[in-house]
Amino acid sequence: MTTHADAGAVRLGLRANLAQFSLLVLVNALVGGMLGQERTVLPLLADDVFHLSAYTAALTYILAFGATKAVTNFFAGTLSDRYGRRPVLIAGWLIALPVPAMLAWGPTWGWMVAANVLLGVNQGLTWSTTVIMKIDLAGPQRRGLAMGLNEAAGYGAVAATAMATGAIAEHAGLRPEPFLLGAAYLAVALGLSVFAVRETREHARAEAALHPVHALAERELTTAQVARRTSLTDKALSAASQAGLVNNLNDALAWGIFPLLFAAHGLSVAEIGVLAALYPAVWGAGQLVTGWWSDHVGRKALITAGMLLQAAAIGVVAEGTTFPVWAVAQVLLGIGTALVYPTLLAVIGDVAHPAWRARAVGVYRLWRDGGFAVGALLAGVLADAYGLATAVWTVAALTAASGAIVAVRMYETRGSATP
Repeated sequence: MTTHADAGAVRLGLRANLAQFSLLVLVNALVGGMLGQERTVLPLLADDVFHLSAYTAALTYILAFGATKAVTNFFAGTLSDRYGRRPVLIAGWLIALPVPAMLAWGPTWGWMVAANVLLGVNQGLTWSTTVIMKIDLAGPQRRGLAMGLNEAAGYGAVAATAMATGAIAEHAGLRPEPFLLGAAYLAVALGLSVFAVRETREHARAEAALHPVHALAERELTTAQVARRTSLTDKALSAASQAGLVNNLNDALAWGIFPLLFAAHGLSVAEIGVLAALYPAVWGAGQLVTGWWSDHVGRKALITAGMLLQAAAIGVVAEGTTFPVWAVAQVLLGIGTALVYPTLLAVIGDVAHPAWRARAVGVYRLWRDGGFAVGALLAGVLADAYGLATAVWTVAALTAASGAIVAVRMYETRGSATP
């Protein structure tokens, strides 16, 4: 469906903006690929190359990545409102230029942590702006579908790259060959962002013009008011923010702890690569359906069910000891995450007025990606003190509790305007 605004000067809708929307889907796939280059290899580097015996120390790269990305997400929304989406996107790719080389040839673990600080900034700026730009283009009618396509591309690329780097590492070693793939992604993405991507801020302004009754009051919201509303006072936005944090808390577990757990039971690097890819592959592909589904049946039920399914899948990982059992668990975890991930973003788009939506997305993603840092710290401390199984079970319990909070606190937002 296409919505016309400003006498046809700017057109909202997926069909009207198909070329730019498709280009941004491709760019976001490259964003995901930059993250995927680490998913299989870096946890094994911590153990095999840098000989980090403490789980907390081995997970410092996820802590650095998550904390940096979370803060950058917040500023990405504000900066994209002030300067435009495209300059922020390009800046994110420029900041990532040293990352593949640092991962491939860095002589100490400190280089891996520093690379993940830069990668966190890259992911915060590029992923946030591609989300905001797709929301701008899609308009209100197909927001869930737009977010499903966006996240499917990103996490599909995470999966494909995790499997590819696992296969490369199995035959060529953990470094440097697996990270050359990230260098290729970076070059293509920077070129597309500079020469092909167009600014979308006018689309948000056109949509804002469709809400004239509330426009003046909504434009006067300060960033602090947006942060408070998204984090605390609005029941749907705040429930989405805490669910996003817990979702990425358990993703940090899957990223940092699961490969070590699998290796401890004797799985090969290639098998670990398959498991590391299976979860984001199902997650990515599933979002092609779940984002669209939430446009038709609503957001709240899918988010609640997804969080509870994730909790069950993490419990299966804790109890499992074999590749087939873990493969089933990864599939279930991917389905649960697919139910949640684009739907949470659609909630933010439903409730936030276009005048402050980019900032609301930034605040939500601050909380969501802060889950990487919280998860790395929590899982590392628990694994060091009580073992890997205790860390995994604790995250499963937190994920179930988060689903219960959504069920109790969130109101249905599909089709709603700004309260």
